[in-house]
Amino acid sequence: MDKELVIVIDFGGQYNQLVARRVRECNVYCEIYSYKTDIDKIKEMNPKGIILTGGPNSCYEEGAPSYTTELFELGIPVLGLCYGAQLMMHELGGKVEKAPVREYGKIEVNVNTSSPLFKGIPETTICWMSHNDYISQVAPGFEVVATTADCPVATAQNLDKKLFAIQFHPEVLHTIRGKEILSNYVYNVCGCSGDWRMDSFVEYQIKAIREKVGDGKVLCALSGGVDSSVAAVLLSKAVGKQLTCVFVDHGLLRKNEGDEVEAVFGPEGPYDLNFVRVNAADRYYAKLAGVTEPEAKRKIIGEEFIRVFEEEAKKIGAVDFLVQGTIYPDVVESGLGGESAVIKSHHNVGGLPDYVDFKEIVEPLRDLFKDEVRKVGQELGIPDYLVFRQPFPGPGLGIRIIGEVTAEKVRIVQDADAIYREEIDKAVKAWRENSSCLEYSIEKEDGTKERHKRGESENPPWMPNQYFAALTNMRSVGVMGDERTYDYAVALRAVKTIDFMTAESAEIPWSVLQTVMNRIINEVKGVNRVMYDLTSKPPGTIELE
Repeated sequence: MDKELVIVIDFGGQYNQLVARRVRECNVYCEIYSYKTDIDKIKEMNPKGIILTGGPNSCYEEGAPSYTTELFELGIPVLGLCYGAQLMMHELGGKVEKAPVREYGKIEVNVNTSSPLFKGIPETTICWMSHNDYISQVAPGFEVVATTADCPVATAQNLDKKLFAIQFHPEVLHTIRGKEILSNYVYNVCGCSGDWRMDSFVEYQIKAIREKVGDGKVLCALSGGVDSSVAAVLLSKAVGKQLTCVFVDHGLLRKNEGDEVEAVFGPEGPYDLNFVRVNAADRYYAKLAGVTEPEAKRKIIGEEFIRVFEEEAKKIGAVDFLVQGTIYPDVVESGLGGESAVIKSHHNVGGLPDYVDFKEIVEPLRDLFKDEVRKVGQELGIPDYLVFRQPFPGPGLGIRIIGEVTAEKVRIVQDADAIYREEIDKAVKAWRENSSCLEYSIEKEDGTKERHKRGESENPPWMPNQYFAALTNMRSVGVMGDERTYDYAVALRAVKTIDFMTAESAEIPWSVLQTVMNRIINEVKGVNRVMYDLTSKPPGTIELE
């Protein structure tokens, strides 16, 4: 698409995706590139703005990630965040050193509202700090426009050169006015108009797919998840019966999910698709036998996906294109974008085999974050119950089972997960029907509370965005019916998140967790212990492996 572009240059910060996501919330397209990207490539892309991310290094140490100072002379507005701010100061003649007082967490910041970054922002607000170093002296031509009690340069600017350095993290939700600050940057400083919208994206993609595919045959990898479902309907709108959707039931789906997917996309469903279901559970279990390392499991599952598709393509005859529901976080977390370490190889990105027997792989959602994919789904008329279903990883239960994957372990985690989801649904329904819950208090980011009146179909404030049961590889001694047991421990996971880049453990009521625990231990053979995972993201991931 011919669209405005803001570039994020990644120095290894944990929030690199979040920065890009926040910019896109402002309806401005944004991509992530490594700090090793050549300056000539940056110039060719002609961005409206450039953002430098945080990172774990000290910019004054030998070998620390850096960038040519030519970047600051292009006339393009540059915004440095945390390490990016320190690097800007260091390279342009300021001074950065170890902070006498390390700041971490929510900090009160005083801002100069005359700065274009802080237009409409209160003079005192809450920001999120996370740094060991600090800017002790700004570079020539810069003025300080924000401070905290322990940080003399929370923000500095050079208006003539359109250079801005923010020590805190406006991209995280803990910075209360962070989204407005970034919006001020892209609109007030970069002069963006906000042309990144999902209705125009759908229109463009349908046209682009038709031009690319021509009269060729297309095979779509349909898992039944949000991403692949949206990709399938998008391709169906573009090429109709040239598309065949192959649903591989690898035996690693949630309980009864294979039948549910077929009911929606199969011949009796609402979509006019060529639909093929391949039951391949035994094949996957054989390939995964004895494999315990999560990256190895991902790659095996990814390769088997491709091999099954190749076999189905031969049955169909001369398939030119393979369509996958790859999205932008898949690309970045697989180490194919930015500078961050490989977090995990997604089965449809980093897990692809070297040789794939198709003319080309088409990934129409590759540039989108998860919530953007949902908006595309709504634009395409896909029902909300499909668009807003919980994310489910492509490798399925293969990465919700720690250690070796077996049919018996799959049964255990399917049954435990079904109970968990059933009890959450019951608790949500009970909360909606409870008249005493018509009003309740919500704690705001600044620590104050406000009364909130409940909507008719609203979820309780503890409701997680994603929740599931996983099977640990731990077995322990228990007592059931006066007899000794030695069975598995199930881990329950539930997180609250807006963008799935960061997440916090959901505070599910204790009574609900107790009910889930009792049912799993009583009803699922092979389990004698249930645990609740409190880990946030970061440092953990949402999935267990």
